[in-house]
Amino acid sequence: MDLLSSVRAIGAPSGPDGRRRSLLKAFGIVLLLSAAGVDLLWAGADGEPRWPQPVVLPIGLAALLWPVAGRPVWLTVAVRTGVPAALSGAVTAAVVLSGRESLYGPGELAILLCLLLIAVRDCPVRWVAVCGVLNGAAVLALPYRQAPGDSSVNPFAMLFLAGAVAGLGGYLRALDHRRRAAITETRRAERLAMAADLHDFVAHHVTGILVQAQVAQLLAMSDPERLAGILKDVERAATEALASMRRTVGLMREVPETGPTDRHPTGDLAALPDLVEGFSGPVGPKGELRRDPSVPDDLPHETQAAAYRVVQEALTNVRRHAADATEVTVGLAYDGRVLEVTVRDDGRGGSRLPQAARGGGFGLVGLTERVTALGGELLTGPCSDRRGWEVTAILPTANASS
Repeated sequence: MDLLSSVRAIGAPSGPDGRRRSLLKAFGIVLLLSAAGVDLLWAGADGEPRWPQPVVLPIGLAALLWPVAGRPVWLTVAVRTGVPAALSGAVTAAVVLSGRESLYGPGELAILLCLLLIAVRDCPVRWVAVCGVLNGAAVLALPYRQAPGDSSVNPFAMLFLAGAVAGLGGYLRALDHRRRAAITETRRAERLAMAADLHDFVAHHVTGILVQAQVAQLLAMSDPERLAGILKDVERAATEALASMRRTVGLMREVPETGPTDRHPTGDLAALPDLVEGFSGPVGPKGELRRDPSVPDDLPHETQAAAYRVVQEALTNVRRHAADATEVTVGLAYDGRVLEVTVRDDGRGGSRLPQAARGGGFGLVGLTERVTALGGELLTGPCSDRRGWEVTAILPTANASS
């Protein structure tokens, strides 16, 4: 499973966890409706006003239980949490001003506490304080509907309940923020990985196509017999570029592929001979791979992938910036601790490519990040004899079996 699929799987209930959540949700709804029913049964007891409960309860229940799929656009979180709280506070004020008392029941209290939790957790930043204060004030005002001497009037208990629920909402809001930040960072890392794949693989093939197309134009008049080999190599490079594009774009698809699970176009040391041979082609500079016998085949995968990317980017840069090169040498050496990858060319920096095809210098930046992430070092500069350019990567292989 790739990173984007992992992100989509976060928070998606399935299996036993999903069933458990559904059961808890159904149980909570039953409790809430039962508490509201108790409120209605208590309404009008001992000659008290009957109207507060039928006014507050339907609005509060609708705000909590309205299905997400059927909610109108105007029914935002701020409206859902603010309107019932303001209505409950207005009812309490009307009862107190009338000089009479009206029992509050567990249903209204439960509704206001649930709305307080939702307000603190889900309201937009500009509304969270307003809706939270409205719901908290409505909860704290409930005891004042009753007679001052009633033993059930306990503002401190209400203050504790409101504070505990608000604190829980704040904690859940912080968890949601951390989860969103983790998802954002994961998506960013995945996009960077896709951008690196596009640069490392597609740009490599497209640059080769461009070079060979320029040569084909020159040979069309002077040596048309060589065109067949050049066009065949262009076709191969284009096919490989399209395959790399499809693998990379596949990372953004939601449906899983039925093919191999590893959709990242990667390479290893075993793929280097084909890479060097494909670089030479019928018109490119002569490429030679010199692999020391001491280099084992079981080096860590990340080391082999980094070595492949180093060679690939170095060969691409030869095409872009040293079109006059006649020979490129790729060397691999191993001393038991580090793998040394060296790419040398004998060009003098002449390039016939358009400026737009020469790249923006991001290839070496990406390689440096990749190599240093493994604890290695990337060195670039003129060769010791001042003829050509040299790229050297020193890659630790601490996990390699000796």
